[in-house]
Amino acid sequence: MDNIVKVLVTMASAVSVGFGIWHFFVPKIWNWYAYIDARATELILAIRAINVFFSLSLVLVGVQNWLFAMGGGANRYSVIALLAATSILWLVRLVIQLRYPQGSINPLLQYGMLLAFSWVFFCYIISLCIIILKSTTG
Repeated sequence: MDNIVKVLVTMASAVSVGFGIWHFFVPKIWNWYAYIDARATELILAIRAINVFFSLSLVLVGVQNWLFAMGGGANRYSVIALLAATSILWLVRLVIQLRYPQGSINPLLQYGMLLAFSWVFFCYIISLCIIILKSTTG
């Protein structure tokens, strides 16, 4: 695998894992449950479960991307499939941030998130394009 792909995937994966770890603490940091009626226990449990699943997914996908890019055992097809799925996920997150921006109470947070999501998406999509072009040209 090209060194540029390894660097791009490593950086994007580190950010993905970082977002995943950080998101485990988001409900506490932003006091999510204060906005929900305490009697809505099913809703609280559902939000908690979704957040844990989402956070763990970000961590696992980030680690998996990094392992596939750095390890010599993954074939091109597997790397392409994983990077394509990851690129689509980050593209969707980027589009959501553009359409329905989060962090709008603080422009630094809002545009920082937009920049981070864009950066991660472009790291993954550029890596994917390099691998696809290399596999079709030789």
